[in-house]
Order: sequence, then structure tokens, then C-alpha cells
Amino acid sequence: MSSSCGSSSCSSGSCATPSQESQQAAMAQQDNAITRSLGKIKNKILVMSGKGGVGKSTVSVNLALALAQRGQKVGLMDVDLHGPDVIRMLNLTGSLEAPKNPDDLVSPLEYNENLKVVSLEYMMKDRDEAIIWRGPLKIQAIRQFVADFDWGDLDYLIIDAPPGTGDEPLSIAQTIPLVKALVVTTPQKVALADVRKSLNFCKTVNMEVVGVVENMSGFVCPECNATIDIFKTGGGEEIAREFDLPFLGAVPMDPKVVIAGDDGAPYLSSDADSPATTAFAKVVDSVELRLPPVAAPVSLNMASSDSSCGCGGSCNPDTCDC
Repeated sequence: MSSSCGSSSCSSGSCATPSQESQQAAMAQQDNAITRSLGKIKNKILVMSGKGGVGKSTVSVNLALALAQRGQKVGLMDVDLHGPDVIRMLNLTGSLEAPKNPDDLVSPLEYNENLKVVSLEYMMKDRDEAIIWRGPLKIQAIRQFVADFDWGDLDYLIIDAPPGTGDEPLSIAQTIPLVKALVVTTPQKVALADVRKSLNFCKTVNMEVVGVVENMSGFVCPECNATIDIFKTGGGEEIAREFDLPFLGAVPMDPKVVIAGDDGAPYLSSDADSPATTAFAKVVDSVELRLPPVAAPVSLNMASSDSSCGCGGSCNPDTCDC
């Protein structure tokens, strides 16, 4: 084989085909769009847990809504691609509308003037259809959620992740620099064992942890409003102490939370007077205290030096024509 093929993309005997060059250029362009989008978002919070059924979506939805009710500009991104729930929990019925200009950004759904929502579910004609995707498709979908949607200026982006430490949380860690984890657990030892995996995942990918929330910490009796420890209590605080992390609070189970979630009217972020709403308000206070809505620097340089971007690996989105 000749050591030179006459192509400008050849380097050290390695040649890129026109198709590969096109893919590299598209990736670089998307990287720049991600950089621009993230540059307008002050705090990014990934709500995660190694255990399913601990109430991650409940915490994500109510945290986003509570912050919005406090006057913060909030985005809620559902990356639980196989089981998206946030649209139903907020009773949002709109559907995806393509922009008139192909180069324009897509508008998220708006719950109110302070809360924008993006979920795969509202892009589907049949919301009950199963999503059967392998890793590459999920990774690309998450990148598009950041790059192609008009999030605008946000104080907080809340990201609802599926259980475990697979493609979705890993893609968030790799796509969104400075994202911080909020880890949800229930008090039982089985849940805590899985949550340890999530905390070790955060260590491995160098993701800072905002703190730990213990959900379903006792049960609020609908008759007397007293709290009964069905699943024990204290497990979340114990694991936070074990990993030297902030404990953000313990939220008891309340039948009204389940009913409100099914009805699309989140209860924890309401003005109702109950042990659950009081406890959750303290969690929101802790999040605001640790992550105030102050602009943070964004560092993202995913464009490779051999891309067709005119800036190479140091692309400036404000001046580059890529």
C-alpha cells in the first residue's frame, strides 16, 4: 500500500474516508452546540441511584418544581430512556414540534414560566411503545437532549437517570462537565448495598456528590399523620457518613405523594402541611445552600484536533463557522 494517497486527511499512514470526515465534522459541530448550551446553565444535578424503585423520579420532579416555585429557572431532563415518567408525573400533554428553520433549536415542553422539560416520551406517537435501544443510540439521544434543545439560561438542570451505573449516567458524566450527583436511597440494607455502587461510580468518573437523600423514610399514617418506620430509618444518613458526604434529608412515605404523582400534580413541592412536604422542603433548602444559582465556568473540549473544524481542538463557538 502506498504511504501517501494524496488526501489532506492522511496522517502517519492513516486515511479518513469522506464519510468518516463528515461524521467527525458533525460530531465536532454537536460538541460545540453542547458547549454553548451548557455555558448558559449554572448548576447541573444528576439524580441517580444504584437501586430501582427508590423514588428517583419523584425526587427529580419535585426538586425541579420546588426550585421553579422559588423563582429559579429550571430544566428537567429525563434520561431514563426505557422508562420515562416525568411527563406523566407533571401531566404534560404536548408533543414535539419541529422548528420552522432546520437550523433552529427545538423548544422543550414548558410546565410553567420557570420550568422546561425534555423527555423521550413526548417525542413518541405511542407513549406505551417500548424503547429497545443499545448503547450508541442512547448516548446519541442524550447528546441531542443537550445540543438540540433550547434550554436557554438556567439556574438548575435536573437530570433524572435510570437505576444503575450504565450507559445513561456514564453518558451524562462524559457529556456534561461539572455535573454533580444527588444520590437517592431507601433505608434498607439491600438498597444501601446498591447505592454504594453508585457512590463508587461517582468516584471513578470524578463526579462530585451533592449529597444523599433518604426517601421512603418511614410511613405517614393517613389517619393520625404520625410517621411509622416500616422500612427502618437512618440508612441514608449512615451511608452519607460512611462516604463523608452531606446528608440532605430524610423524606417519609405519604399516600398523598403516590396519588399526586398519578394525577400529575406533584405533592411534595406543594404548600400542603405534612411531615413529607416539610422534610422535602429541607432537602430543597440543602440543595440551594450547597449549589446556589451562581454562574460556574464551563470547560468542554470534545472537538478532536483532527476534525474538519477550522479551530481544531480549541474551537471557540462564538467565532468558529463550523
